[in-house]
Amino acid sequence: MAVPRRLPAAAAALALLLVAAAGALPRGADAQLSAGFYSASCPAVHSVVRQVVSQAVMNDSRTGAAVLRLFYHDCFVNGCDASLLLDDTPATPGEKGAGANSGGSTFGFDLIDTIKSQVEAACPGVVSCADILALAARDSVNLLGGPSWAVPLGRRDATFPNATGAGTDLPGPGSDLARLVAAFAAKGLPSRDLAALSGAHTVGMARCLSFRTRAYCDDNVSPASAARMRGACPASGGDDAAAPLDAATPAEFDNGYYRNLVAGAGLLHSDQELFNNGPLDALVRLYSANGAAFSSDFAASMVRLGNVAPLTGSAGEVRLDCRKVNSS
Repeated sequence: MAVPRRLPAAAAALALLLVAAAGALPRGADAQLSAGFYSASCPAVHSVVRQVVSQAVMNDSRTGAAVLRLFYHDCFVNGCDASLLLDDTPATPGEKGAGANSGGSTFGFDLIDTIKSQVEAACPGVVSCADILALAARDSVNLLGGPSWAVPLGRRDATFPNATGAGTDLPGPGSDLARLVAAFAAKGLPSRDLAALSGAHTVGMARCLSFRTRAYCDDNVSPASAARMRGACPASGGDDAAAPLDAATPAEFDNGYYRNLVAGAGLLHSDQELFNNGPLDALVRLYSANGAAFSSDFAASMVRLGNVAPLTGSAGEVRLDCRKVNSS
């Protein structure tokens, strides 16, 4: 159905954000991270991670989507430093229950624990939790049918979480395009990365609480999609009822997410904002028609996301348990 045109003032403001984002670069990383970082110290890490993730995805495809979500949410708060994996302590609240992380599945955390245990058995005290998460995210995408890529490695782990940042830096499901562009720009990621990385919503589930307003209030939802959303999500109550982000191919990493947007069938308000008579419409159309273009851009954007403010050198530590800092 037709969607409303943006007001000129809003369009002008958004254009300024897009220009700012296009000129930004991820902090740190390229010179300090290397795909061969563990080639001498832990050459088995790639096969260990792949084997554990493969078994988990085979058992439940939602696990792959959960790990990918963890990687996004970790990198957006303090950079890719595994701070998200830290449990709460009496003195320091963690990120797991803050902001957009609240109500999330434990699938991903449990899987990272399993991988860490097996990596530690092969190479004690060598591979960081942040690097394990980056590798597991890549393997999750690939095992669900998506692209693969060389993951730059050499990150170290944070020694403290940032619960406040988790509450402010992660754009929520009700975000408009200006908010999304600004959030990505703050991490040095331009709007093309926003469009490509959002394609991760081709797998996984969303809680009713995150799409109820879209189901009952948005006017740019196709009638069939609105009916499906309302069938999965009552107007009140049932906040934890879940629906697939991509109803057509929920367990396949493909370009179905973009086809949904073109059809007015994005599950989240923030998803549909990418295709709403705005500056990213052309890119969404490209990805919806050309799966290879999406896969290529997604892989490149994941590398850039993984380069956001990593700890390297002597900063941070290599945690022995991803849920807690090492004892002094």
